[in-house]
Amino acid sequence: MTLSHLDQIRWPSDLRDLSRSQLPQVVRDVRERHIDVVSRIGGHFGASLGVADLTVALHYVFDTPHDKLVWDTGHQGYIHKILTGRNDRFPTIRQHGGLAPFLRRSESEYDTFGAGHAATSISAALGMAAGRDVKGTDEKVVAIIGDGSMGCGLAYEALNNAGHTDRDLIVVLNDNDMSIAPNVGAMNRYLTNVLTNPVLDRVRDQVKSILRKGPKTVSGVMEAVAGRVEDSVKHLLVPGMLFEELGFRYVGPVDGHDVEELVETFRRVKRTGGPILVHVVTNKGKGYAPAEADPVKWHAASPFDKLSGLGKKKAGGLPRYQKVFGTGLAELGRLDERVVAITAGMPGGTSTEIFEADHPDRHFDVGIAEGHGVTFAAGLATQGVRPVVAIYSTFLQRGFDNIVHDVALQELPVVFCMDRAGIAGEDGPTHHGALDISYMLSVPGMTVTAPKDGSEMLALLQLGLSHEKGPFSIRYPRASVPAEVPALADIPPVPHGRWEILREGTDLALLGVGTMVLPALEAAEQLQRDHGISATVVNCRFLKPWDRDTLGRVLSEHDTVLTIEEGTVANGFGAFIGREIQDDPGLPSPRRFGTMGIPDAFVEHGPRSVLLQELGLDPAGIAQRVRALLAGQRSAEPVSRPGASATPGDPA
Repeated sequence: MTLSHLDQIRWPSDLRDLSRSQLPQVVRDVRERHIDVVSRIGGHFGASLGVADLTVALHYVFDTPHDKLVWDTGHQGYIHKILTGRNDRFPTIRQHGGLAPFLRRSESEYDTFGAGHAATSISAALGMAAGRDVKGTDEKVVAIIGDGSMGCGLAYEALNNAGHTDRDLIVVLNDNDMSIAPNVGAMNRYLTNVLTNPVLDRVRDQVKSILRKGPKTVSGVMEAVAGRVEDSVKHLLVPGMLFEELGFRYVGPVDGHDVEELVETFRRVKRTGGPILVHVVTNKGKGYAPAEADPVKWHAASPFDKLSGLGKKKAGGLPRYQKVFGTGLAELGRLDERVVAITAGMPGGTSTEIFEADHPDRHFDVGIAEGHGVTFAAGLATQGVRPVVAIYSTFLQRGFDNIVHDVALQELPVVFCMDRAGIAGEDGPTHHGALDISYMLSVPGMTVTAPKDGSEMLALLQLGLSHEKGPFSIRYPRASVPAEVPALADIPPVPHGRWEILREGTDLALLGVGTMVLPALEAAEQLQRDHGISATVVNCRFLKPWDRDTLGRVLSEHDTVLTIEEGTVANGFGAFIGREIQDDPGLPSPRRFGTMGIPDAFVEHGPRSVLLQELGLDPAGIAQRVRALLAGQRSAEPVSRPGASATPGDPA
């Protein structure tokens, strides 16, 4: 079989028509297809390469889609997509209007459960198995977890529940000793470093001592054998003990890069009932030497030359927000030894790795355990430490209960820095940070901020670290900063709770939040130039507490107000400030009040700039909305006082 024959495998049923001896070539072909496409368009890379043999073996043995494969962390699913009717569309993955970057039920019947965040597979698979038993059907259900997900508590909740039900369920543990960054925590040590057991240490030392007394040639051979025995104990005995205690029959470890051995293992497992865990050992990035050598760097890739591994993007340009954040945080750590950084398995993505390089003892990577990371920060704060929790906006949703009860209720000074806020781009709806404004505004005592640029982000970070009572949050996008950022010492401080009027006008006021401030300014210039419309532009960098004095002045001078935010309009800043106006009898009521933001719907994947344009969250879209609002189109009823029927805002 050659690479050109891969297109003949349109469905897994075509794969199952092949002989077992042909499968190694299939694995080589799908790897080459994966490398070829991602090198041209970019995307998640190392994880799918690592599970190529596993993916082929699963579809070969199990009767998919009748049997259910439930993937965890959807960046493992690229080769799964190639084998399930999407090879011809594979070059569109993560492209606007193309294949979804992760698993999606609406895209294929082979995608049994949507996977964007980690550690959901076992819970979902157990639910499917229970549903099967309720219906009385006979399909097999297989959860594939790994690539760092075993560091997440949800996986253990599911294992604990599943292991004692005696329900027919197969869990495949993809043990590649990696997530995005190297795994951390007790489970990783348990699976890989059990040899630190002091009893085993003493036995090992005594055996080596005896062996050294013998002939040198024998001693060397026997010592090597003893080392291999240690590895056998580590890999064969100890992992199985954990899962057996949880109620699973343990199988493994199995070589995850021997597709024929995997096929034989899964055929035996398929005939066995009850909860079974198959431990598969893989290498992230397998089949592409640069990715094997540096799996962290090659977790995801921009377009690159597949022969040299060198990126195709030109250097230069302004840095991304997260790089500015990481550099600034490292400097603040030098100024204050109480400052610590916490991330959840993403030191590279959040740029806390820059802080770690300067302050290794004050950097804490808790793994894919966002809730734990938040409560861990709360514990640090009780000891006078100043924790900065840097987590993607969409992932911090997992720690919401911890934010409420462990941080805010106790009025602890924890700073939350939410990367990828708003539209995250090609990773799509599982990664867009659309909800953090609404969920942070709902937390009593939370200071909620959004900077207009990189300099203001660092000023707010400094302010947050000096804030003594209650949590403080800062949101910023997956984008380059719009202007050069000066040295930290040259950035002026930001007064707590104060807005900033950037442009004076007479016809209406634009209340911009964070990334929407500069587009609002540009829209105001367009409106003045092309239509003679004069707009005031306000930088509402503090969403809570909001600036009552500035808002009062703006409302007294304008009868039309439009709020603009890169967050959901449902319970967002516009809805919040509209309610505040309604409830405060000392504030004038605007005749027209409109809101702009991300609609009450999930936004698809695509380039950030394209998606913002489609949502109208660019200068042209803002200008168009202003003209419609002034013309009375799509505008709401006037803001009313409590007790009246009208409510502020509109459905934009």
